[in-house]
Amino acid sequence: MLAELFAVMAPVLAGAGLGFTWIRLGYPYPVEFVTRLVFNIGTPALVLASLSGAEIDAGSFGRTMLATALVMIAMAAATAAVARLLGRDWRVLLAPMMYPNTGNMGLPVVLYAFGSAGFVFGITVMVTVSLFQFTVGTVMASRGNPLRELARTPVVYAILIALALLLTDTELPLWLDNSVDLISGFTVPLMLITLGVSLASIQVKSLKSGIGFSLLRIPIAALAAWGIGTLLGLPPLALSILVLQMSMPVAVFNYLFAQRAGREPEYVASLVFCSTLLSLLYLPILLAILM
Repeated sequence: MLAELFAVMAPVLAGAGLGFTWIRLGYPYPVEFVTRLVFNIGTPALVLASLSGAEIDAGSFGRTMLATALVMIAMAAATAAVARLLGRDWRVLLAPMMYPNTGNMGLPVVLYAFGSAGFVFGITVMVTVSLFQFTVGTVMASRGNPLRELARTPVVYAILIALALLLTDTELPLWLDNSVDLISGFTVPLMLITLGVSLASIQVKSLKSGIGFSLLRIPIAALAAWGIGTLLGLPPLALSILVLQMSMPVAVFNYLFAQRAGREPEYVASLVFCSTLLSLLYLPILLAILM
């Protein structure tokens, strides 16, 4: 199991390591340009490519979406207490508390652990998290008119299109499906390389704080997911995947939002990095319990 899990996480560590090494060697890296490219082109293509061919029952989709949304609200409510314990600004910690890496890390782990039957629930959780992240997150990261920024965010429209495709059991035309699949390919690598660029300037005290944050967030997320999923009467498979997905490490997108809003991106990068490393230890334990 450890070998399989490391195979999933190794690309994350390799991508961040590439960006880290690039900066340490003294080469320039256009963070602002890459962030804009990922947000406006890569991410919408990734959403469409991931969801256009998924097969999910509408009833199960709706209940799992509701449970995921309630877990994120619970995590938002817990942010103030965590921020007080760590002595940080709650606005910096809000997004890392709410948005785990349910996509490029969560989906492969779900597929490995639960197969195709569970994968559809993993996609449902990812869609819900993405919808919140790119609506609420965009508003919070905005430096101007938030509604105007939201209306100008391409990924919001991509999520709405993907939801329409899922609920109507419609597929993209082959030429368009191939196009978005090709374009989406650069998104995750650029996200990880940009993360590594920021990690090159992290101080040791940020790493300690990042570990402390992860040790607080993981049990809160797992318990919140289990409690809310149980109250809503989710079937055992959906409940297990909700707990697993919401316990994933902090999503890389949180760093990009912090970069965009100017809210301590280096510190947020340390949260992503530390939670990802710690997941090598706690995910096998969590999987053993859930499976």
